[in-house]
Amino acid sequence: MRSSKHILPIIVFSQFCCTSLWFATNGVIEDLVSNFTLDSSALGHLSSAVQFGFIIGTFLFALLTVTDRFSPSKVFFVSATSAAIFNLLIVLEQNSLFSLLMFRFFTGFFLAGIYPVGMKIAADYYNKGLGKSLGYLVGALVLGTAFPHILKGFGSTFLWQHIIYTTTMLAILGGIVMLVFVPNGPYRKAVTKFDVSVLFNVFKVRDFRKAAFGYFGHMWELYTFWAFVPILLSGYLEYHPNLTFSIPLLSFLIIASGGVACVISGYLSQAFGIKKIGAMALFLSGVCCLVSPLFFNLESETVFIVFLVLWGMVVVADSPLFSTLVAQNVSAEHKGTALTIVNSIGFAITIASIQLATSLIDVIEVKYLFLFIAIGPVLGLVGLLKKN
Repeated sequence: MRSSKHILPIIVFSQFCCTSLWFATNGVIEDLVSNFTLDSSALGHLSSAVQFGFIIGTFLFALLTVTDRFSPSKVFFVSATSAAIFNLLIVLEQNSLFSLLMFRFFTGFFLAGIYPVGMKIAADYYNKGLGKSLGYLVGALVLGTAFPHILKGFGSTFLWQHIIYTTTMLAILGGIVMLVFVPNGPYRKAVTKFDVSVLFNVFKVRDFRKAAFGYFGHMWELYTFWAFVPILLSGYLEYHPNLTFSIPLLSFLIIASGGVACVISGYLSQAFGIKKIGAMALFLSGVCCLVSPLFFNLESETVFIVFLVLWGMVVVADSPLFSTLVAQNVSAEHKGTALTIVNSIGFAITIASIQLATSLIDVIEVKYLFLFIAIGPVLGLVGLLKKN
């Protein structure tokens, strides 16, 4: 068996490759709109389709305790290959909005066997220093999420179909690497029987429940921010028509900065405590929501972009820390199921948030959009820090 210090880079690489599927359509949304005659609301609907598929997938994976009963690496491989196939189907010429929504739904469904399973595999290898390990892992998720934007940023060098082909091949590669090089971890305790009560019993643990509520508040903001970064940038240019910049490249920079922040927060948590650093990041991202309208009025695009980069960092820096708290407050044999059900509920919350933002964008100015999203971090902090 490989030593654990060699396992983490392999998990991180595989996670990056496979999660590039997550926002593959967001990076090429303008091309999809023009090629398949979609309306302007398609971004929100396609983003929500992935999230909805992920929710259904994680719920079923948790209900059937898949990641605790079967080899996580095999589950990861099958899920990565399946998600890649549905991602590839997007390039079919006869696609309609309905078929695109279905393909994105099933891509999200099988991402349920990638993201939380990757965290489960890390938890099976790293009993100590899990926060730091998950920092790298969620950082890989963030870079994978941002990856389609930088491909799109190369313009004519990458046709939109090439972006879909690239993310498809990366996902298959990531699944193969995980299957071949990552055996079951030394801290894995397999569950031999189906037990649906696990889904409810984990929430009876107070510290688990508090960590989960913090995560839920964080999720209300996170994916809406990621989905609407291009719209925030476009909105700023509408307020300042004399300015110009590359929206795809800046979208990559803003989202990808969160990957660095996840690694930093993992190290900071070892020095100052997981809960404290997680709460601080959640507080700062909530502040960013509340002050965001002020930055749209500034003529300096540099200040605006720096603000969005900082926001992109704090909006996700708490994610690996909440996942660590969840994993630490559940028995070893149920870590996979606990992480998966918390992911399922968290991503269900993202659908409500994304759809709210999609509805509001037609009735309010874009600069006021995230005032309504700030409620997530506020309630998350209340749930995380309450005394009982």
